[in-house]
Amino acid sequence: MKLLEGKVALITGASRGIGKSIAICYAKNGCNVAFTDISRNEAMLATEEELKSYGVKAVGYASDASSYSDSELLIDNILKDFPTINIIVNNAGITRDNLLMRLSEENWDDVMRINLKSVFNITKASLKVLLKQKSGSIINMSSVVGIEGNAGQSNYSASKAGIIGFTKSIAQELGSRNIRCNAVAPGFIETEMTSKLPDDIRVQWIKDIPLKRAGKPEDVANLALFLASDLSDYISGQVINVCGGMQT
Repeated sequence: MKLLEGKVALITGASRGIGKSIAICYAKNGCNVAFTDISRNEAMLATEEELKSYGVKAVGYASDASSYSDSELLIDNILKDFPTINIIVNNAGITRDNLLMRLSEENWDDVMRINLKSVFNITKASLKVLLKQKSGSIINMSSVVGIEGNAGQSNYSASKAGIIGFTKSIAQELGSRNIRCNAVAPGFIETEMTSKLPDDIRVQWIKDIPLKRAGKPEDVANLALFLASDLSDYISGQVINVCGGMQT
């Protein structure tokens, strides 16, 4: 039997990268998928068709997860197309890297709004569904730099550390209603975002990874599948690294 047969997942920022890999992994395991991007662009339409090829229902929604009103409207629209929401993956995020002395207020605010506030927005907006059905799995995408920091990423690190604190608090608040909340902390994963890094930085990062290679989006997706499934039924409030031993 497929691990997520008949369930419905909401995944933010899933037209590409890690979010798309999670969506595909879920669809392969029988999960119907609602996913978002900032607009119904070509990437969203292509992802939508790819997910449908696995025999599940898949709908892409243009929505800004950093806006609470957008997030409320998103949940309402999903419930018009799907019977419920069982799994939420808060994946939307950006980077605006720079040393603190050069980091603009705008770049700080953008990262905190899109990376951290979006997690609050989507989680809070979905509570009316999760609390009513007394079940659900919330998976928040953090990062190893949210645990150990990284020079030139004070805004990104702060946003990902905030996600960890939020995850642990929500796990305590919602556990009595059979709602689980966990965080995933990827390390150096080969994505469109990391491909923009200078070659010397990429080489140094891989050198520092005990497994001596970058991770693949599928490595993160496999953990997200486990956390969404009943196999992790007694796991909540945890931060699990996918980093090849980078952070121990």
